[in-house]
Formats: sequence, structure tokens, C-alpha cells
Amino acid sequence: MSALVVCEDIWKIYRLGDVEVQALRGIDLLIEEGEFVAIMGASGSGKSTLMNILGCLDHPTRGRYLLRGVDVAGLGANQLAEIRNRQIGFVFQNFNLIPRTSALENVQLPLFYRGMPLRQQRVLAAEALARVGLQGREGHYPSQLSGGQQQRVAIARALVVSPSLLLADEPTGNLDSTSSQEIMDILSRLNKEQGITIILVTHEIDIAAYAKRELVMKDGRIVADRHIARDASSLSVETS
Repeated sequence: MSALVVCEDIWKIYRLGDVEVQALRGIDLLIEEGEFVAIMGASGSGKSTLMNILGCLDHPTRGRYLLRGVDVAGLGANQLAEIRNRQIGFVFQNFNLIPRTSALENVQLPLFYRGMPLRQQRVLAAEALARVGLQGREGHYPSQLSGGQQQRVAIARALVVSPSLLLADEPTGNLDSTSSQEIMDILSRLNKEQGITIILVTHEIDIAAYAKRELVMKDGRIVADRHIARDASSLSVETS
């Protein structure tokens, strides 16, 4: 495997008036292609800030972030937008689907921004929906889908760009236990069978157990980094 994500002494400092908040403090991290990594930590630990930087949604105050060997920390807004559209897929807790747009059209959206021909958009979007088990639901609107199905649409939308990196921020946070397990089974299969690199932020131990590696953050630092060997097919998910 080769390095996909490399963070070198990443700091993120916010200034609130005269107060300096160090959200990230000297993060060093290497994630290889094909890994499935869970980032855990209490609220305020820095995990969401780190996820935003990995997703090119925010700049580090200092340090280097290399994605596939390219230092993205100093790139401009247009360059970062291009990287997000071409290389990174996002899955959020709240799905972020457009309510008055069908499942197929929601998945097409990243391809539309690429300027891809409409027919090709539809073919690729339908294929992505099929990969998450939503054949026959292409014309359904979000309000006609369960929470678990909406999250599957969101995963399909992330997959349709064939990303180098899939970032999932609390992807089961709004789901019941059955839907949570279905979503995690999909992510596990995508990682195992298709080699997609996944970084998952979660506060739930049962969800993190699906990953192959766990990072624990506290006060803006990584305080634990461990590889784990567990059979995700035998896991059950419990949500509060």
C-alpha cells in the first residue's frame, strides 16, 4: 500500500477575541490507501476539526497535509473545491440530501458540477445506487425514503465520483440500530471488496469496531493509535 493521507505537525488555532483556542496541536498522521480508520474522542477533542482539514473544508494554521503526495494545505479555494469534487466523498450525519430532488438526481449532483453529459450522469448515478442496494428507488424523493435509505443515497452520492477517500462524519448518528448496522455493513463491504479508503468519525464504540484502525483524540492531539483485528460481520450495533 502507498500513503494516501500524510499530516505533518498540523495545528489549527482559532482566535476568539483575545482568547486563543488550539483545536489541533501538532497532529502527525499517515493513512495508507485501503485503510478503514475510526476517529474517536469526546466533544471538543478535535476530531471534527481534523476531519474538516482532511476533507479540504478548512486550512490548518500551520503544518503540511499531503493527499496522494500533493500538499493541499496552501491551495486556494477553487483548487480545494476541485479536489473535493474529484477525490473526496462525504457522508454526513444529517444526509444533506436536496428534499425536492429524486434519489437519482441527488446522486448525479457531483457529476453535474463536473459538467458531465446528462446521460452519463444518469448511468453512473444508477450504478452507484445499485451498489448500495437501492435499485428501483431511483425516482423516490427523500421524504419517501427511510433514514437508512436516505443515508444509502448519501453514500451513493459520495461513491459516484470514484473518490480516493471517503469521509464519514457520524454516519449512523440519526439512525436506529438496524439501519446503523446496515450502513456499517455497506461501508465495510466497500472497504473490503473495493478497497475504498474510509475515515469515520464516531463517538460510539460499536460503530468504531467496524474499522481496522482506531485513533483516539483528546485536547487536539492523537493519544492512541491502534490497529484492530475484528470480524465486522459478527458485530451488532447498539445506539442510544
